[in-house]
Amino acid sequence: MDWPVVVVMVLTAAVMEFIDSGIGMGYGTVLTPLLMAFGYKPLEVVPAILLSQAVGGLTATIFHQKHQNVDLLPGSMNPGTILGALKEHGIVESFRRGFTDDMKKVLAIILLGVFAAAVGSVLAVHVPPWALNAYIGAMVTGIGILLLWGRTFQFSWKKLIAVGFFASFNKGFSGGGFGPIATGGQVVITDEHRGSIGRTTLAEAPICIIAFTTYVIQKGFSAYSLLGALCVGAAFGAVWGPLLTKKLQAKKIKLILGILLLVLGIRVLLKL
Repeated sequence: MDWPVVVVMVLTAAVMEFIDSGIGMGYGTVLTPLLMAFGYKPLEVVPAILLSQAVGGLTATIFHQKHQNVDLLPGSMNPGTILGALKEHGIVESFRRGFTDDMKKVLAIILLGVFAAAVGSVLAVHVPPWALNAYIGAMVTGIGILLLWGRTFQFSWKKLIAVGFFASFNKGFSGGGFGPIATGGQVVITDEHRGSIGRTTLAEAPICIIAFTTYVIQKGFSAYSLLGALCVGAAFGAVWGPLLTKKLQAKKIKLILGILLLVLGIRVLLKL
């Protein structure tokens, strides 16, 4: 890869990760078709996007916590305190007391998400793309309509786990589609805006790593220059995205998310 191309890739990844970590979507959804337009093959693009987004997601999580968009830190980081709580209360009760609500919701998204991402990665080389695109387009369009309508649903852990499952499957299959469903779905069932973006950013990281590993095991990987450029750009953009989340008002976040989801969903459906 020539240096001018490397610079373009780094800057593009930085911009897209800034948007993604700031409003909860856009990195894989936009970069996948863009990189293919540059001539990269899908099985080069998708793994590179997956691992670079894991880098961006872990970096952005630090700054979402710093800017108080989410509260992910446990009650104590002291090993002695943790062991004492486990002995006194047991694993389940210690988990309930020690983890914040935000962290519990992240784990709920990941619970079946890592499995769904692996399944999506396996099926990516077997299922006709139009079938999943129709499903993604319909689901994303529906969530966008719900957000603009202002319709929300009563929160339940089952609904949150389902959101994580479908979002992760999409990510493993296509390299994109996690943020629109995970962020939009959380807003619809929790009516939390900044928290939904921050939780999506963290939950996406392990899911991307699982999907990347599954791809490499199946097909191998050789586009390391592309991967390196995307990782550098994603890490840089992730530093500033959470500040955007903090500055935007809740109503503006919901409006932006609704419009973006509606446009993305209709775009996918029209491409069919």
